[in-house]
Amino acid sequence: MNALVTRVRPPMLAAGRGLFLSVYGLAVSIILFVLAVLSISFILLGIGVFTTPVALEAVRRHANQRRLWAAAWSGVRIPAPYRPLPKDLRGGVTGQVERTTLLLKDPATWRDLQWLLVDMTAGAVLAVLAAALMLYPIESVVLAAGLWRVFQDGDPYWYGFVPVDSQLTGLAALALGAALFWLGLRAAEPVLRAHFLLARTLLAPTSEQTLAQRVDRLTETRHEAVDTAASELRRIERDLHDGAQARLVAMGMNLGTIEALIEKDPAQAKKMLAMARESSAEALTELRDLVRGIHPPVLAERGLGDAVKALALRLPVTTEVTVDLPGRAEASVESAAYFAVSEVLTNAVKHSGGDRIWADLHHTEGMLRISVTDNGGGGARVGSGSGLSGVERRLGTFDGVLAVSSPAGGPTMVTMELPCVLS
Repeated sequence: MNALVTRVRPPMLAAGRGLFLSVYGLAVSIILFVLAVLSISFILLGIGVFTTPVALEAVRRHANQRRLWAAAWSGVRIPAPYRPLPKDLRGGVTGQVERTTLLLKDPATWRDLQWLLVDMTAGAVLAVLAAALMLYPIESVVLAAGLWRVFQDGDPYWYGFVPVDSQLTGLAALALGAALFWLGLRAAEPVLRAHFLLARTLLAPTSEQTLAQRVDRLTETRHEAVDTAASELRRIERDLHDGAQARLVAMGMNLGTIEALIEKDPAQAKKMLAMARESSAEALTELRDLVRGIHPPVLAERGLGDAVKALALRLPVTTEVTVDLPGRAEASVESAAYFAVSEVLTNAVKHSGGDRIWADLHHTEGMLRISVTDNGGGGARVGSGSGLSGVERRLGTFDGVLAVSSPAGGPTMVTMELPCVLS
């Protein structure tokens, strides 16, 4: 019985979703299409300047909701192709005109309107078909139970291509319903997926849009990489100037003093020699820390997994590291991943308030995937000026992505992905 329920449940769920899309989706698509076309038509009258942005934003929300359902219900990913609107748009009529112009110049706006037309026609047919394959057979059960007499009004009641006017034909309708039900078990989910695949043909970015987004992203990450490199260079200069260089200068002055005292006051010279030795040891430690901050030797010698394990051993919070990397990535990718993990672990120690951290590194489907989880209080987010924003910029240089799940009360999970090939 449990096996039957397990087998029937997904197609029935697909049928319910198809029925919902055929009603809700059809109604909303028709209403939004009419409102959008009317608003655009009224631009010449002046009214459309105020209504068009509202209508087009509603269309985008409707399309984005369909993108979410496509991913959640059928595993169909549909990227959003919209151009970002400037954050410094002016207010008043001038701002409305500018916003309307930018929306109408975006090719994705017109593809959304085309999708509304497709959604209310072919899309609605596919959604209804996904529902009908599982729901229509229920009527055959009703007819076979003898209720065909209720539906009959002198002429035979047609169920599909079966004219039902007797108990025997009612059983024939039941046989047809069973065949349709069997077909629905196998076709309801693919048909629903076909509905979303049809939507993807218009809602997904075109190759030109993808290329333009790629160019914009590369331009942005190039500037961020240059800024990051300049910032790192300034940090290294500052650390050298304030740390090791200052200690070496002081040590040189002490050695000059020792040279003058070595014959007059040997005991004092001996004390200052001990101080100089301590200063040299501290300078050497600072130089090692500085070198480790530029590129840890363990990362170069033993790879990312061992470098993260070594990093975890220095943390004041218990940290478990799981590594499943059958090879090594390029040095630049390993370096970016290492410092990204280092920043995330540092944030977890400083801000999470938790007492345990888990880090997992593995490679699958051409992606280096890293997740860092803590049992702290949550509330982490990617925002301007935050450490996670820096991590996102660092990963973006290599087409990497960062996702944060941190509900109030915790736990916090930071997931990073970097495309790479292991050797």
